[in-house]
Parts: sequence; C-alpha cells; structure tokens
Amino acid sequence: MDAPTTTSGENGIAGGGGWFTPRTTPADLPPDGDQETAEGHGPTVIPPAGRPPAAGAAHPATGVPGASAPPLAGPLPPGAPAPQRVPVQRAAPPSGEASPDALVIRRTMAEIAPVADKVTSYFYALLFIRHPEVRPLFPAAMDVQRERLLRALLTAAEHIDDTPVLVDYLQNLGRGHRKYGTRPEHYPAVGECLIGALSQYAAVWNPETEAAWVRAYTTISQVMIDAAAADGLRSPAWWHAEVVTHDLRTSDVAVLTVRPDQPYPFLAGQYTSVETPWWPRVWRHYSFASAPRSDGLLTFHVKAVPAGWVSNALVHRARPGDVIRLGPPTGSMTVDHTTADGLLCLGGGTGIAPIKALVEDVAEHGERRPVEVFYGARSDHDLYDIDTMLRLRQSHPWLSVHAVVDQRPHPQLPDAIREYGPWNEYDAYLSGPPGMIRSGVDALRHSGIPSDRIRHDSVDELVVVGY
Repeated sequence: MDAPTTTSGENGIAGGGGWFTPRTTPADLPPDGDQETAEGHGPTVIPPAGRPPAAGAAHPATGVPGASAPPLAGPLPPGAPAPQRVPVQRAAPPSGEASPDALVIRRTMAEIAPVADKVTSYFYALLFIRHPEVRPLFPAAMDVQRERLLRALLTAAEHIDDTPVLVDYLQNLGRGHRKYGTRPEHYPAVGECLIGALSQYAAVWNPETEAAWVRAYTTISQVMIDAAAADGLRSPAWWHAEVVTHDLRTSDVAVLTVRPDQPYPFLAGQYTSVETPWWPRVWRHYSFASAPRSDGLLTFHVKAVPAGWVSNALVHRARPGDVIRLGPPTGSMTVDHTTADGLLCLGGGTGIAPIKALVEDVAEHGERRPVEVFYGARSDHDLYDIDTMLRLRQSHPWLSVHAVVDQRPHPQLPDAIREYGPWNEYDAYLSGPPGMIRSGVDALRHSGIPSDRIRHDSVDELVVVGY
C-alpha cells in the first residue's frame, strides 16, 4: 500500500504512503524528489474494513474477537458505484469538540510516542511472520517505510474527526495503492498486526481502546477499498511509459519526456509516482512539467539527490527507449478557472516544473489574469529552465518572471515576495524544498493571503521537486 511534496523529481513527494495526510491548504501531497526520507517505497499498511462480524466472531479488519465496527461511508469518486451496504455514521461531536474515539486514539498515540520505533518494528515483524504473502508488496529496504507508517499514524490521530479531509485523502490513497498490487484481502492481515502492536506497547489497552481503534481503521480501510474498486472500472493500476527524450540540463538535473502506453489524464499542477526498471517496488513522486499536451507526452524535471535511488537512475541511467511505470495522477495544486484572481507562484529548484505547467494551463484557457512567478535557485547555473520561463513571458504579457538567486544553504525565496505586492487578490502556489514551503506559507500569510488561498503539496510527506 502506498501513499505524496511538490512534484518535480525525486525530491518529492508527495508520493509516498501513509494512511492519509491532511491538507493544510487546498493542496495535496508534495511530489518531486528522491529524498529517501520522504518518498513512498511500498504499500502503506492500512487495517481492513468490512461488515461488522457476528457476535463473538473475529472482526475482519483486525482479527479481534467480538469487536464490531460499522463502516463509515464517505463520498465516492465521480461515477463510482454505490457500495452494496448501508453505512452507519456516528453523530459528529459539536463543533470544536473531539469525539470520544478521537480522544482515545490520541491518548494511545501519546503513550506510544516514546517507543515509536519499537511499535513499528514489532508491527512489521508480526505482519511478515504471520502473513509472509504480503512481503513481496514491500521493497527490500524497510527503513523509510517504517518512518512513513508512524507519521501516518500520528496524522490519523490528529485528524480523526476531520471527515472531509480524511475521506478525500483516503480515496486518493486507495486509488494509488492499486499500483502496488494491494487487494481487499490484504487489509485484514494489516489490521490484525497493527492492533497487536498497539496493544503490546500502549500503557492503557482495554475493550474501549480496542473498539475505538477498530472503528477508526474500519472506516479508513473501507473508504480506500471502495475508491480502489471504483477506480478499477475506469483506469489501469499503472501505465507503462517509454522515455522519448532525456535532456541533461546540469550535472544533476535532467528533463525527461515519456510516452504512456495508453491515454494518461491529469491536470496541470498534479504529480504522479514513478518506478524504474532498476529499482522494482521503489516509487518516487514527480510533478508534471507541462499542462496536458495534444500528443499525449509527459515531461518531468528530475534532480539526482545523494542516495536517491530513483532520481539517480532517471538522471544518470535512463535513456530513450527505456520503459518506466507511472502510478495514477494526484494532487490538488491546480488552477481554479472559475475566478479571475491572479496567481502568485513560487518555485524553488525543480519545483519550477509544476509552476511552468500552471502557467501553460492559464494560457491554454485563454485567460488574462495576472501571473507572477518567482523562480529561486542557489546559483545562476541552477536556473536551468529560466530560458523557457522567459520565452513564456515574451508570449504572454500577463506573465511576470522574477529570478531569485540565493547562495545561502537554505535559500529564503519567500523573502523576495515582500518587495512586491500587494497579494490580497492572488491565489498562491508553492513548489520546492520543505523549508521553502514552510517559510513561504508564513511569508504569504503575513502578506495578507488567507490560508485557504495558499496551495502546495503536503509538507509532512515532503521531499520536494529536485531536492
């Protein structure tokens, strides 16, 4: 099972895996990078869901005798068939008040936080010993996968009551997990072992605690299973794509254009996960570097990062004729074409890839809204795509491009926007390293842009484009 920073390379990620990652903005997970600490390597383990078991029987999600957990139905993707069951949803707590289950789950998370490494190690040991059939779904190296699991758990605990965000992300995650070969029957094994690990290390574990976790995980897994089933009626689990061109722009940045073996629908600003033939079952997230093209070709900007398996393979080994695999598109850092508000775009390093796609998207819709692009790098040499951006500026008078070079170890691209503005009539888009995203969000808020108009892929899963 799987999980996505701004996409543009192996820095990112947005890709990865976790049960869900809440969006702090109208954005999604970040893609673009091969930072080994933020990318998804294999399926994210999510406990199973299903109908409540008969009295005394083991619940299908956890294997716990006598536990019951009616599935909570969330909205399905457009065109998805309705589930063949009657969902039961518990009443939501008053606004601002945590539900009883949320309080129990957060208490458990606080209890296991000091021994998080032991909990995750114990979980995977249980899973692979009791259910060796699921081991092939995961990569050989499990270090990153374990970190992602814990991060997902903490996120789940924090946002267990935020149903809209939870359901939206879980549906994307369920669809994305198809590329790993995850099937509904895998979920019970995961739930059984996860509950086993939590019960082993939680200071307080009683029937109330167990029931709360079973209910939460039943909900999570059922939403994912439903979304995957609906998606299977519309699209493949993955696409094969042949490398058409490989342009080495700098010693560690390459621009790749690939041709999918069948139509690949996506939106400008989104990203996908990529698997190479050299590292099976290791996926990295990358942003699309252009708006959808009439010839169906896709372009990615990839920066080779230290110890980045996928990024180094794509930059230094891939050649025209090689075939890679693509997961489904995801991400919500897209343009709202129902408004005429301006776009303020910050792209750091290979984070310029999705920004370029957004500019092309605005142009193709024939809009004349103002678009301000700030392109940050650590040297003139690293502004590898500045010529492309300047050509776009020459063609579109509503577009402004500002190159920002900062040689400090942690460039502060957001500082530059304070010299311009005001930005109160703009929607902001950020793509780049995690530090830039965080400082950028703070700078934009102080500039008067509301949080709900600041869009980027999740910083929690962040390994951003090219970093």
